[in-house]
Amino acid sequence: MSLNCLSLLLIALMMNPSLITQSAASSAAADKVYIVYMGSANPAKESAINSMLKRDGGRAIDPLRTYRHGLSGFSARLSPEEAAAIADHPHVISVFPDESYKLLTSRSWDFLQELTEYNDVVPLAGPIRPGFCTSSPSSGLVIGFIDTGIWPESESFKSEGANSNPPRGWNGTCMAGADFNITACNGKIIGARHYVTGTARDWAGHGTHVASTAAGAAVGKASYYDLATGTARGGSEFARIAVYKACNDRLRCKGSHMLSAFDDAIGDGVHVISVSSAPDEVPSRSPYFLRDPVAIGAFHAVERGITVVAGAGNTGPDPASVFNDAPWIITVGASTIDRVFRADVVLGGGGGVVKGEWLTFPDLDRSPIHPLTDGSTAKEGNASYLAASDCQQDSLKREKTEGKIVICEVKGKDPTINLLTQANEVQGKGGLGMILVDDVTRRVAEYSGDFPVTVVSSREAVKLKSYLNITVDPLATILPTVTVGNYRPAPQVSYFSTRGPSVNLPNIIKVVQPDVIAPGVSILAAWIGDDSESTPKGRKPPSFNIISGTSVSCPHVAGAVAAIKNAQPSFSPFAIKSAIMTTAFVTNNVGSLITTDAGEEATPYDLGAGELNPTGSLNPGLVYEATTTDHLLFLCYYGYDTATVRLISRVARSLNFSCPLDSSPDLVSHLNYPSMAVRLAPNQTRTIGRVLTNVASDGKWSYTATVRFGGGSTEGVSPERLCFTNKGERHLFNVTFMSTGSVDVDRVVFGWITWTNPRFKVRSPFVILGSTA
Repeated sequence: MSLNCLSLLLIALMMNPSLITQSAASSAAADKVYIVYMGSANPAKESAINSMLKRDGGRAIDPLRTYRHGLSGFSARLSPEEAAAIADHPHVISVFPDESYKLLTSRSWDFLQELTEYNDVVPLAGPIRPGFCTSSPSSGLVIGFIDTGIWPESESFKSEGANSNPPRGWNGTCMAGADFNITACNGKIIGARHYVTGTARDWAGHGTHVASTAAGAAVGKASYYDLATGTARGGSEFARIAVYKACNDRLRCKGSHMLSAFDDAIGDGVHVISVSSAPDEVPSRSPYFLRDPVAIGAFHAVERGITVVAGAGNTGPDPASVFNDAPWIITVGASTIDRVFRADVVLGGGGGVVKGEWLTFPDLDRSPIHPLTDGSTAKEGNASYLAASDCQQDSLKREKTEGKIVICEVKGKDPTINLLTQANEVQGKGGLGMILVDDVTRRVAEYSGDFPVTVVSSREAVKLKSYLNITVDPLATILPTVTVGNYRPAPQVSYFSTRGPSVNLPNIIKVVQPDVIAPGVSILAAWIGDDSESTPKGRKPPSFNIISGTSVSCPHVAGAVAAIKNAQPSFSPFAIKSAIMTTAFVTNNVGSLITTDAGEEATPYDLGAGELNPTGSLNPGLVYEATTTDHLLFLCYYGYDTATVRLISRVARSLNFSCPLDSSPDLVSHLNYPSMAVRLAPNQTRTIGRVLTNVASDGKWSYTATVRFGGGSTEGVSPERLCFTNKGERHLFNVTFMSTGSVDVDRVVFGWITWTNPRFKVRSPFVILGSTA
């Protein structure tokens, strides 16, 4: 944005106070915080905006935050009329409410390494340490975490082995705050900023867990009270950590704070940004990408060579539930690993064992001596059988539950009924423990307090209910949790991981969503030192904790990205994303295709390109390289005009970029993305081009194309063979998609195109959607 443009905006605002002023009679109570987004950063922006906001006359507006490093704009408390007036100015791109976002809340790296043998991958030569992505002790790579802060005293952030000198180009700072001294920045942690609570210290645990998953130092004999015991380490354990506390202790993050974090991270000089937050609902408003703080911040970061990784969300498995779907973001879904936490139920009188899962440390006799009942049998007089079966509030009769273990069920997705409310009802009516039968929400193991709880599937519950029905005096006990390894099949796409297609991109490339999946179920990592909620009675607070979510899978990919950048310093964010996607695993630890948790073959809507392959992605052989211009074309095809694109992007302005006259959503399929999606009408043929770049060493590399798909159309790849002799050499290939006969508009066909030689496999998913025209 030029100084002249900003001056025009300033003059207009000064001459017409109604643009950003209210009459004295206006109610301040109607005001709320808005974000004013003005595109890419400009050296003249800061003083011009300050002058605009501090004009004479009318109501002065104090900016709460200003953005100056990677983007232009500010946040301020405005009335709806003021916000609407400012939004109408031609040099303001968007004005939108400052909404609250939520965070998407070890062995995992070893498991990813072991998947290599089931995926026919040729191991890299050299001393790659098993189980994680390596980087050198002198690594100058910095991962920025936009989260709840950090607990710097954790062993995962120890400074031993870290270079005490800041990396070249580092401009960050260590902000002191409540219970957080600048000495917390020790060479491993090199930056800390806070936008909430007055401190970068983590009081929630989430930010600490995330940072140690991506970049934590190796800590031997780590565990959560002897569960998941092993060496905890980050994916890039020598990477440096920069903390941007934009989320509060209740795991909520204001959009204006996240934009400040992005802006500062860009100015500080991070190389990777990990962000694990999303709005409460999938945004579908237009123009979506110019009203989403994560999409905005990520665009400006990627434009400056910073790779951004974000969680896909935890509201699966419904279709079209994916978050953070902008094509410049690496969007990460969640998967399981080969480890479960069993909390079994032992039935009395030789009734056998019912398999359960949860993190529980029950103060019960290990022998089955405790009376057993179910909720419907123990119902309160005026309660319905359904409510009692669910153990809803005030549904159980104390005389029938006191001193007993109670079986409760989950019948639906009522948000007011959850495991905690059910356990509270059982405990409040004198129960000794709860066995929850749940196939609806398919909960993953976590600690929920001292009250004994375990969760069983409906299949296991058949044995439980049969025993209850045929036994005069049924007895049972709930055993303490134990770790069970070598679980098969794994990985599986977790139930909660959000799915494609993208509601914001219904016709174009990001219908292949998420980009990849990574471990996000029951992951052990560092924790805060005074969390009483995660501490069983009579024990010290844990140094490590087990949590789940795509916010846990996200830092797995962030750690891998840092390792790729360390191994391949010249890789752009686009090449890194390609390396992550094209090397991803599609086969589990029994040699079959990866499935969902329901046992069905996973599609690209479930797993994107597949499971993160941290070793293979270090040397992918070929990449789908792109430039910022590709993303500018995307914005054009999505519907933004040339003037808006030039305001958004500093590259567009410097290149005097213009949108093609024939811009349309269908053209996005032609961008050089590592996945493909096309719509086909009856008897229609479409050809999509892609360019592959050789990133392997010089020498002759010959690749042959193979296609796997689900039928309903024919595909052809031309040429079927590509030969490279020099590093950096590029070759074009075309894929032809052809519908045969009539097309079911509701049918979706999935497939893969793989370029293969004895050393590399470069795989890309595609989606074919039916269309009436």
